[in-house]
Amino acid sequence: MLASRSRPVLVTALNPSIDAEWIVPRVVWEEKNVLSGERRWPGGKGINVSRWLKHLGVPARLVLPLGGGSGRELALGLRQEGVAARVVRLSDATRVNVIVTTAAQGQLRFNAPGPCLTAHHWRCLCDETRRGLKSAGCLVLSGSLPLGLPPDAYAQLIGMAHAAGVPALLDCEGEPLRLAVAARPFLVKPNEHELRAWRGSAWRGADACRTAARALSRVTGGWVLVSRGAAAAWLVHAKQGICLQALPPKVRPVNTVGAGDALLAAVAARIRAGDSPVNWLRHGLAAGSAAAVTPAGRLPGAARVRRLAATIRVASGAANEGAFKFASGRQSPSFRALSVRPSDSYCER
Repeated sequence: MLASRSRPVLVTALNPSIDAEWIVPRVVWEEKNVLSGERRWPGGKGINVSRWLKHLGVPARLVLPLGGGSGRELALGLRQEGVAARVVRLSDATRVNVIVTTAAQGQLRFNAPGPCLTAHHWRCLCDETRRGLKSAGCLVLSGSLPLGLPPDAYAQLIGMAHAAGVPALLDCEGEPLRLAVAARPFLVKPNEHELRAWRGSAWRGADACRTAARALSRVTGGWVLVSRGAAAAWLVHAKQGICLQALPPKVRPVNTVGAGDALLAAVAARIRAGDSPVNWLRHGLAAGSAAAVTPAGRLPGAARVRRLAATIRVASGAANEGAFKFASGRQSPSFRALSVRPSDSYCER
């Protein structure tokens, strides 16, 4: 299925949050820690993806549940940034996640589980997603599931995307990931830790990571993009024997919150534009790296993303071989043919 270049990206964010950053010189355990600064912004993985899409100039529509004062705060923040959203109202308050940023000790993250949704809320979210899919070019599903939703919630939404002929991109972990991959999303984006947990073994190293990515791709029949921090990322399609590898740019991170979401947003943008998988990987890594050198919750200039993308070299090889050569970002005949094969469950609209 080939995502339409004129249609928006639909993001269903099931567990949004307000992200609150507490800034301290250092954390002193069992003592009073005085904040030197505090910031708040709309957060959660799906929200991050939507904000990045808007920042990259890609039309995006958001479906999400919101409730309480924190939900009103989040909705206001989205309106101020021009992010279009369809909201399912909750009686319980939207969660607040806390990020503790220190000068020398890195970051600590504390994520709340979120409000408890009812069967009625889930039906409303499904209805809004189904309605949004009628005009969407791509569906992004990202983040944890809130309390009350079935563990196969993402699998159900991927099924709706298949019925609408829309490619689904997935970023989650644990049981929701295990159930969702059986629904055959177009692309799955685990990090190395999440892929290792899905595989169920304590492997390490690039070769083992590539093998696990290929195994996941065989289950989904589609693409798997594995982010590995500063190490080389992999983009694999086992059925087509494609394996792409690229090192992210060398940067000095000041923040890791939302880097994977920036990567996924840039990949969705390039898929929607009909670009080659080489450029999915290149622009995704550039956006993730740009996010890592930007304070949490803020978005870097688009020029920085473009500069970083220009420095990334992508190597290509067969998914079951170790030899790689550098790949062009042009839309090659093999990628063009791959993009429109019905067996990839990705139909041109």
